[in-house]
Amino acid sequence: MNLLKADCTKHLSHRSADVQTRTMADDRVTVFFDLETTGLDTSVCDIIQIAAISGEKVFNVYTIPSLPLTDSATRVTGFSVSSSELLCRGIPMETTPLVEALTSFISFLRSFEHPVLLAAHNARRFDAPVLTRVLQQYFLLQEFQQVVSGFVDTYLLSKNLYRNLRSYSQEAMVQHFLGKTYNAHNAVEDARMLQELCKSWQPSKGSILRCTFRAMRLY
Repeated sequence: MNLLKADCTKHLSHRSADVQTRTMADDRVTVFFDLETTGLDTSVCDIIQIAAISGEKVFNVYTIPSLPLTDSATRVTGFSVSSSELLCRGIPMETTPLVEALTSFISFLRSFEHPVLLAAHNARRFDAPVLTRVLQQYFLLQEFQQVVSGFVDTYLLSKNLYRNLRSYSQEAMVQHFLGKTYNAHNAVEDARMLQELCKSWQPSKGSILRCTFRAMRLY
């Protein structure tokens, strides 16, 4: 069977990369992340993939959802589940239980020497609520909050920095600012391109702080 393995956490201690990722928020390390999920309803959707990148340090893990994917999620992401196996465009993926994926993600974030800011495109409306809800479900939110000082919404950041863009989707802005196309809706590539995009913007600390919010309990 052609099994495509999930990327393991890579703890690469490149000083130049660490300095680069701290330029967005001074003493805090910016980690760019993305989730792929079974749908867009933040109150119920399941996580399929968690990916994050900071400099050259990469985290990527897949997990089998307990809920079925919506038709639109399957069409956009290429993920499907068959016989308790996660497939991406027909290729079996190596998966791990969700609670282990979450604890591994926290361990990855803990590997940085400075407090972490998690940056995602549309973090406030989607990625942060989903991640916070699932962490709370597994009683991991407090541990997560000890490592992560807040979220940055790069969608809001882009709207504050550039008032007259035709589209603020990440894919459109990567094309506009970087002149690139990429495999959108793969969480690793989304996180990687978001890091490149923000590096090209060189936002001020004040601009970032205006789009930063804390991870809060949902109830």
